[in-house]
Amino acid sequence: MSRKDAYAFATSLAATLMVSIVVFQAGDGTYGAVPADDIDGDEVALLAEIDPWE
Repeated sequence: MSRKDAYAFATSLAATLMVSIVVFQAGDGTYGAVPADDIDGDEVALLAEIDPWE
């Protein structure tokens, strides 16, 4: 997914689930968004954390 799509997806996901969502770039250059508790951080570059409570 594109970086713009990842941020849009993360914002929507954070508002729906009411949990912190991390936007990351994987080693192969792709972007993604997952709940902060699910990220290992080994092979990804964290770009942003979206917290619905802020």
